[in-house]
Amino acid sequence: EVQLVESGGGLVQAGGSLRLSCAASGFTFDDYTIGWFRQAPGKDREGVSSISNSDGSAYYADSVRGRFTISSDNAKNTVYLQMNSLKPEDTAVYYCAAAPPQNSWLFALSSSRFDHWGQGTQVTVSS
Repeated sequence: EVQLVESGGGLVQAGGSLRLSCAASGFTFDDYTIGWFRQAPGKDREGVSSISNSDGSAYYADSVRGRFTISSDNAKNTVYLQMNSLKPEDTAVYYCAAAPPQNSWLFALSSSRFDHWGQGTQVTVSS
């Protein structure tokens, strides 16, 4: 059974930092792409960042590039999202998701590429 479990969310002041973790199990981690998405109330889900565990390539949304860093620890089957210089507009529920290699032709931050989703973790940035 595929499982993705996010952790690390919380309340932080603007300008602060948080590190989200996504612990994965139930599939061949090294073959998959892991992505982070977020959804704020009343807004569409947005692709934030993704990393290919097979070649290490990473992608970022323009809104977070330079502030967020994605990384993967293949030994621990865990992907991290380091979020720095947080802004109130970063407030959302953050989800991690896993994409199988056969979906690699789809855009790196397209939700349709990802077959498995975690339950989400809340990130709230106060002004």
